Amino acid sequence: MNTHLAPAEGRHDHPPQPVRSPEAQPLRRVGLVDRAAMHLGIALIHWGRRPVQARRRERPTLAPESLQARRELDRVRDEHLVLKLTQFR
Repeated sequence: MNTHLAPAEGRHDHPPQPVRSPEAQPLRRVGLVDRAAMHLGIALIHWGRRPVQARRRERPTLAPESLQARRELDRVRDEHLVLKLTQFR
């Protein structure tokens, strides 16, 4: 049984398409606006992928009121801990 399943040499279109002349197919051109939009899109992609290093920020200085409040909180906590320890002795 000699059955040929492969298409003939030089023919690779499946399903067969009608042969058209080059003049029959309209030539598609890219407009100026489309081209500008493409370049803008590529530029935005490049800009989004740029290597960026985060700026180092100095530690914010605390206001004098917050420093005083922190000292007061620490003093009250220490007093509480001392009272708690002296109760169990």
